[in-house]
Amino acid sequence: MDKSYYVYILANKRSGTLYIGVTSDLIKRVYEHKNNYVDGFSKKYSTHKLVYFEETPDINTAILREKRLKKWNRDWKLKLIESKNPDWKDLFEEIAVL
Repeated sequence: MDKSYYVYILANKRSGTLYIGVTSDLIKRVYEHKNNYVDGFSKKYSTHKLVYFEETPDINTAILREKRLKKWNRDWKLKLIESKNPDWKDLFEEIAVL
């Protein structure tokens, strides 16, 4: 089985506070954010809505992409999200299908 890695963006509301992370288990990680399992930025700012994600088979690519996205200015990040998710829907509902 091939492994996948994900770079993801969470938000607390449309055009609100953003959190960027990387994981090998997107469903589990977003679930942890939504339920405040880990203290930190996401819990403090209630960034519980999955608004964007990318998938790659290489962990180094995912980590590099995460670092680059974190350096982007806010406007670029908002445009990236809206290019794939113009309504700012919570994509967790779509990926967490049993």
